[in-house]
Parts: sequence; structure tokens; C-alpha cells
Amino acid sequence: MRFSSEQHLDDGVLEREFTLGEIPGILWTPASASASAPVPLILLGHPPLGLHKMYPRLVTRARHSAAEGFAAATIELPGSGDRPRWAAVEQARADLRRAREAGEPVGDEIINALILPLVEKSVPEWQAALDGLLSLPEIGGPVGFSGGVISIGIRLAVVEPRIVAAGFFAGSFVPAAMFEEARRVTIPLHVLLQWDDEGNDRQAALDLFDAFGSKEKTLHANMGGHTGVPQFAGEDAAGFFARHLR
Repeated sequence: MRFSSEQHLDDGVLEREFTLGEIPGILWTPASASASAPVPLILLGHPPLGLHKMYPRLVTRARHSAAEGFAAATIELPGSGDRPRWAAVEQARADLRRAREAGEPVGDEIINALILPLVEKSVPEWQAALDGLLSLPEIGGPVGFSGGVISIGIRLAVVEPRIVAAGFFAGSFVPAAMFEEARRVTIPLHVLLQWDDEGNDRQAALDLFDAFGSKEKTLHANMGGHTGVPQFAGEDAAGFFARHLR
């Protein structure tokens, strides 16, 4: 992990860009973080649209985390942003666009081709990033995962024991195989669902929530579309992480 730039935001949060091999990432730490007082960490998941495009939303989430005393970090997903194009995923995205523009149902073949390779490739990268982040003296854990792609979060919750709680955004296509993995998730969960999300199968999201094996799991459903998440929903998620990471 090599840091390439840093800046102090106006609320005292330190933002540092880094690379992990060839993978870009960003780390935000609160002013309170130090080697003598290391802070917990939240991994910020996001859709594969590129860090530059997602930055405004990511930095807002990171600043909210810092206000709670947590560091936050994210990495560029495979095939996104400035990373090399990924032919198989590009084809799956094109097939998805054609199906949606034609008003056709998005079949399992497209969903599997779009999501499963992304999970297989990105989860080890997240784990490698976690290795590097937890080696920093100002970050001590525990660790949470927040956001999407929800299938990536599911796999991380199953295979990564350092993640003790997760807040998922229910809004991405989920392969049938991930429902089986969801039954193996046991950490506390806070799941956000927009009831009228035009890009999400509501019933599939409810079925996935039902499949999670966690004894503590909360579904926070709000009326509105994908971009209509109310501010208080973020406050509730912050309270969830405060309970489990402090």
C-alpha cells in the first residue's frame, strides 16, 4: 500500500489516496485517530461506476463515519474507473442494458455473468486492502462493511472474520448462488431498502433478507426510488455501526 496524496478536509478529516499494487483507493481518518488512540474502520462499498464518479457520495459517507470516530476506506472495483477494461463484464453490462431497454426480464444468465466474476475477483482485493489498512498504527479495528455491491458484502461477511457488522444497500442484482451464501452470514446486519427502487426487484430483496442467517438483522425500508434515501436513514445506519464498532 503506497500513499500518493493527502489533504485535510474542512472538518479536520484527513483524506489520503493510495494504491494497492495497481488498485486505487482512498482512506479517510478522523482528526482523533492516532497511534495512541487507533480507531475502528468502515469499508465503503459502492457500485462499479468508478471512484471519480462515486466520490461525492463516498466522501459524504466517509465524513459521517469520521464524525462518529471511525476511519473509512474504499477501493476501485475491477474493470471500473482507470483500471483495465474487463471484456466479460463489459459484455454482461451491455446485455443488461439491452434487456432493460427492451423491457425484458433480466435473466439469471446475465445476472451471474455480471456479478459472480466481480465477487470472485474483488473480495480478495478487499481483503488485501484490509491487511494494509489494519497495519497502519492509527487504525485498530473492529471493522464494518457498508454499502454495495450487496453480493460482494455477502461474500466478505462469510469469509472475512475481521468484519464484525455490515450495512447493506439492497439494490443490485443478486445471483441465486448468493442466497445460499447469505444463509451463512451470522454477523449483525442493517439492510437499507428503497421500496420503489426502479432498478431493484423488491421481492428478491425481501427474500434475500429472509435468507440471512444473522440473529440480529434489521430491514430499514423507505418509500421512494433509488436516489430518494432520506437523511434519517443514514443516521440510523450510523447508530448501528456505533453500537457494534465502539
